[in-house]
Amino acid sequence: MLKSVLVANRGEIACRIFRTARRMGLRTIAVYSEADSDSAHVRMADQAVEIGPAPAAESYLVIDALIAAALATGAEAIHPGYGFLSEQADFAEAVQAAGLVWIGPPASAIRAMGRKDAAKQLMQAAGVPVTPGYQGDDQSPAGLQAQADALGYPVLIKAVAGGGGKGMRRVDRAEDFAPALAACQRESAAAFGDSRVLLEIYVARPRHIEVQVFGDQAGQVVHLFERDCSLQRRHQKVIEEAPAPGMTAETRAALTAAAVQAAQAVGYVGAGTVEFIADASEGLRADRIWFMEMNTRLQVEHPVTEAVTGVDLVEWQFRIASGEALPLAQSEIHLNGHAIEARLYAEDPAAGFLPSIGQLEHFRLPSGLRIDSAVEAGDEVSPHYDPMIAKLIAHASTREGASDQLAEACAGVEVWPVRTNAAFLARCLDHPDFIAGELDTAFIADRFEDLALPLPPSAETLSLAAGAILARDRDHRASPWRDATGFRLNASPETRLRLFLGGEPILATLPDEEIEADVLVTDDAVVIFEAGQAFAFSAVPPQSGFEAAGLGDGQILAPMPGRIVAVGVSEGDRVSPGHVLVTLEAMKMEYALSAPFEGQVESVRVKVGDQVSEGTTLVQLKAAD
Repeated sequence: MLKSVLVANRGEIACRIFRTARRMGLRTIAVYSEADSDSAHVRMADQAVEIGPAPAAESYLVIDALIAAALATGAEAIHPGYGFLSEQADFAEAVQAAGLVWIGPPASAIRAMGRKDAAKQLMQAAGVPVTPGYQGDDQSPAGLQAQADALGYPVLIKAVAGGGGKGMRRVDRAEDFAPALAACQRESAAAFGDSRVLLEIYVARPRHIEVQVFGDQAGQVVHLFERDCSLQRRHQKVIEEAPAPGMTAETRAALTAAAVQAAQAVGYVGAGTVEFIADASEGLRADRIWFMEMNTRLQVEHPVTEAVTGVDLVEWQFRIASGEALPLAQSEIHLNGHAIEARLYAEDPAAGFLPSIGQLEHFRLPSGLRIDSAVEAGDEVSPHYDPMIAKLIAHASTREGASDQLAEACAGVEVWPVRTNAAFLARCLDHPDFIAGELDTAFIADRFEDLALPLPPSAETLSLAAGAILARDRDHRASPWRDATGFRLNASPETRLRLFLGGEPILATLPDEEIEADVLVTDDAVVIFEAGQAFAFSAVPPQSGFEAAGLGDGQILAPMPGRIVAVGVSEGDRVSPGHVLVTLEAMKMEYALSAPFEGQVESVRVKVGDQVSEGTTLVQLKAAD
């Protein structure tokens, strides 16, 4: 068995791997960038090594720095986690060339599955059903347009080296293909250093179903059943569950057999996930599920598989890398109940899931379920890395029990002032269609307003806010960010107080009885949490705000630090609401900033390639005459 491991990653996945490593008696080594010097994964490890500046390209993606850190600390093995270099064959080879143990599949398997076009061709040869499409060498815009026209619309453009929804676009009309292709190629080149794409038919009611597989060095491969990852936003998974709702024994047998066959075709070793796209228009049928891609690493959503099988997948990774055989035979792996995972992101769903960065001045997560996280109150959500701040995982004997538990947990999340998707997650889990198992990858987009737009505070919350503000004003000893609990007011229930919420006036009825509640109190606001949302009330209207400055006067501001990758207008251009002005790349994704009203471009302040900070004026508009 291994004695020590360096985790070439950060955040919650590094902490997750360290937990199992410690239980197994392994010495743990962390690496960190300058931005992560006081991060949880650094504090948790037995030893930590700084490897470079904040940008991932100068730290977590530098192979030489990672291997040097492992050699300097006497690490016996490197675990890549997920993301970053976890699916880079060159990294696997460099680790082994340095005399270290690589905790992952062979470089040959990574290469075979790393390019989506080559992987599909390999799967076809192995007899695994694949989605109809184009995976050819002609990457010219004209050639790809012709192939898309031949396939018929809608069509899906996908980066051949992609993952996590990057470099992927759905195109519904021929005239939209060229700009979508350019965006995919640009995004893919930035994320993976490879601009090549493939095309696939777009399945009408697609469900994203994947199978966890595991292989050992003796050639044995088993599956640990399937997960449903259909709830996605911007092609990135949000809620995952195991097993898949509506899965029949016949379809499961065909699906898992195909996954094992795919893994065997590339001599797979370790943990991997074979992803399939299912046409759910007539339920989950074995003849309507096709191979999509294989992720040659541990997945973000692996905890739901662990919950329903009782297997610690990271422990299996360590054992297989040590040369041991698979701990269980296929006949010994069983399903137990149902598990659902929700990814808690620092983002604003109502603003198109735009990431929210800043310090977590108040951070409180619910208890009673598994939580994988690497942040605490006082930590900062950085613009340099993925904005996921925690994973919440519920396990119960039934799907209904798991979803009820997780919905309640998401509704109980308290984070301020960074915005999160907690309320959005709770509403997804409570939606009648989710409860009924009516899922597909358009679930969120088709119900966006019901799920993502903020709800007004309840009468009880308004009453609590009014009472808390009065209590604060009476207690001049109040300090910022303290809990005000158990205050009593003697006003009649008809007494009303004028409050401001989001700059808008609102009347609240004062309570006439003692209220026990946790309330965040500052000198100028009272923050109350309800159903996953944070409401900041004040007694006076705000003087000004970033949002107002970014809209009313025509200034289009950068919502976060990033790099300009496209400029769609010039000075003097006429624009309509929704016209894309500038595209900003930040936190590994592209964000299109659009015109908020009809008008004219007065000036363009940036060019392609510029690095901008939050609040930078990108474009100045003036309203139409």
